[in-house]
Amino acid sequence: MEKRTKDNPWNLKTPPGTSEYQMWMEEKDGMEIIVCKVGSTILHYDARAINDLHKMLREHCDWMEMGSKDEKQDTKEGTVEHWARSTNNPICGWYGLKKNFRGRFGMYMPPLMEELGLCEIEHNPKNNRMRAL
Repeated sequence: MEKRTKDNPWNLKTPPGTSEYQMWMEEKDGMEIIVCKVGSTILHYDARAINDLHKMLREHCDWMEMGSKDEKQDTKEGTVEHWARSTNNPICGWYGLKKNFRGRFGMYMPPLMEELGLCEIEHNPKNNRMRAL
């Protein structure tokens, strides 16, 4: 996997194609993280999410609704967003690392996964799904 930096980020669009954002890899406190910059907002995700999400989607063997919720909103079971905060995922909890900004995994991670050639995603106005390649 090509690792991008702040000076050479992945330039991505949300699944509906309505918003642009950037992602890159950094190390923070000895941990590899994915930094997501949406406007002036900065989100951090555990970099293990890339391989873990891909593995989960391969095992799922079908399309999965992405979902996308802020940290304090309830998620719909069976969505990527729900999985990304579940105690049943490989890290037993949140892939989002920045308190009050741990949500929206289902909005920002799928386009990165698509860019890396690990999945395909739908690009509808809402209720998009993804599946592993």
